[in-house]
Amino acid sequence: MPLHVPPAPAPALRSVLMALGSPTAVREARTPSLRTAQGDTTPELPLPLHVLDRITPEGVAETRLAGWRFVIRCGDRSVAAADTRLTPDGWAFSHFFEGPYIASTERALRQAESTPQPVQARLLSVPGLYMLTLWLHGDSDSDGTTGHPAPTDVLVPLAPAPPGIAAHRAHRVDELLPLLSPRAKPAAPPLLGSPA
Repeated sequence: MPLHVPPAPAPALRSVLMALGSPTAVREARTPSLRTAQGDTTPELPLPLHVLDRITPEGVAETRLAGWRFVIRCGDRSVAAADTRLTPDGWAFSHFFEGPYIASTERALRQAESTPQPVQARLLSVPGLYMLTLWLHGDSDSDGTTGHPAPTDVLVPLAPAPPGIAAHRAHRVDELLPLLSPRAKPAAPPLLGSPA
């Protein structure tokens, strides 16, 4: 299969397994599907989650690894997702959540399985547009933590996509970035005297 999903760091997986085993973490999660799940829950489909910080004037996407996302399954259905983040002490569980991006991610991964050339599956968040994409990176042997979208990499916007951008339609990076750059707003600097 040409679609490669990189293995998550063992400490990230352990942190999710510990959270799933904690009645407090599950009970306090804002995920009714996870709280009411009957049976064993397992973290699957680990994907590195990168954030698009900015698009340079030259059209280069500057990204950074923000965490790893796992789909939480109970039996044959997905009930939630779990994010981890890198802390000074290593990988740590961040939170559980649910919503349309879970099913949309699974759909995009199924579509990507028919890709003729080897690619690595990642997620790319575009915070300025409230947009999440499946990033099909051309370096399928990478560990998933480094690199920037290459012009020939493919981005698949997940549903719900921003107005004017079709969800689940594959775009080459060099075709989609020019559409995003005028719309993506950089993060505003903090006001003086306000918490950062």
